[in-house]
Amino acid sequence: MNRWILVFAALAALASAADSGKKIVCYFGSWAVYRPGDGKFDISYIQPNLCTHMIYTFVGITTDGDVKVLDAWQDLPDNWGKDAFGRFNKLREQSPETKTLIAIGGWNEGSARYSDVVGNPAIRAKFVKNVVAFVQKYGFDGFDVDWEYPNQRGGRPQDVQNYVALLKELRAEFDKHGLILSAAVAAAETSASLSYDIAQVSKYLHFVNVMTYDLHGAWEKVTGHNAPLYAHQGETGNDLKLNVDAAVRFWLNSGCPPEKLILGVPFYGRALTLANKGQNGLGAPITGPGTAGPYTREPGMLGYNEICVSLKQGGWTVVRNEEQRVPYAYKDNQWVGYDDETSISEKVSYANSLNLGGVMLWSIETDDFHGLCGEKYPLLKAINKGLKRTVPSEPPKKDEKPKEKPNEPVQPDPEPPVAPPSGVCTKEGYVRDPNDCSVFYYCQNVNGVYQPARFQCATGLAFDPKINACNFPAQVPGC
Repeated sequence: MNRWILVFAALAALASAADSGKKIVCYFGSWAVYRPGDGKFDISYIQPNLCTHMIYTFVGITTDGDVKVLDAWQDLPDNWGKDAFGRFNKLREQSPETKTLIAIGGWNEGSARYSDVVGNPAIRAKFVKNVVAFVQKYGFDGFDVDWEYPNQRGGRPQDVQNYVALLKELRAEFDKHGLILSAAVAAAETSASLSYDIAQVSKYLHFVNVMTYDLHGAWEKVTGHNAPLYAHQGETGNDLKLNVDAAVRFWLNSGCPPEKLILGVPFYGRALTLANKGQNGLGAPITGPGTAGPYTREPGMLGYNEICVSLKQGGWTVVRNEEQRVPYAYKDNQWVGYDDETSISEKVSYANSLNLGGVMLWSIETDDFHGLCGEKYPLLKAINKGLKRTVPSEPPKKDEKPKEKPNEPVQPDPEPPVAPPSGVCTKEGYVRDPNDCSVFYYCQNVNGVYQPARFQCATGLAFDPKINACNFPAQVPGC
């Protein structure tokens, strides 16, 4: 009898370890399918059993309250499309407990249209119904609101309460259909205090993905870590609020229940160019963003998969900051503040110490998903281990091959990025190359100077500035 009691107790302990009840929310940046070489990411690479929730990004919003597909050829099955929505949701066959959501918004969508739609009760009500219909049509389990940000970037003060009204109305409809409602939100008090009635926002969301990263970067004049866990000596004023601990405590003290707060961790670093390579610590002067990586091709940002390969090649000095509990590295005039397995594990322990609801990551396709530096998905597996979930081996996959257009040629890896035409960037946002319809740039305002990051559409497609996505050339004027 006692032997069986011990057996059942052991089984219960194993079950508890396998599933702590904490959430692991994995965002997927769908544009990674266009990256070159080892950075190119297919949906089939995702190991869904490493995530409790997976969020596909992004769809957009129209002024009349419709949900807008931003890359129809990639997302949908129509007209020989790639059916990414369908393939993403099909991953649940490998991990039935994993939930899938679709996110609307993101940084590039801005704020003004959201402010207009949500500020009009009639259009807002229409939008709510359209969201429910969209989620059900494409088979997602829920919807993630990533409005960046209410009452900022072209928004207005009324956004704060209108945003609450939107979430209240969405939740009422979602509850009728058993759908999940979450949101990605600004983390630091300096931004979050402008955008949210935190207690009310938290009331209507099933969980809140707090974006505790991008706390420092090339928009400043000195080096600072992307996502420091704590402040460091010498910081004063608002700088004392630009760390994970300060942001989390602000959200908790403002009325977000800990079990709903999901701690965001970055699977990328912020890269900077030092003004003087002899000054390479925290607070060292910089001239702007660091050199773009070979996969992400965005000045000032490096995926962890790019960072770990670069470190492996040598020549970098890695420093672990004992106050902020995160690493940074420098080589010549290049500097990057990032997270690795050690710092991610410490942040997971921090989340556990406050009994938070789990951990969110941005984003899965910049982990070392090929295992070029060791095992596959080292950062995501560190989260699973920290939350005491059994880390499963990669499941066997059924043959899954994305549909191809008729006679579509196999695409070779693109050539190394070439310099953009002079003067291509005149404002922030996307712009097409004037000489090649398949090439486009994202122009980022860094200290008053527009920095272009180059991208290229898949073979046979052209960049359509009307939808800010790749499209069939016949549907793109001038191509």
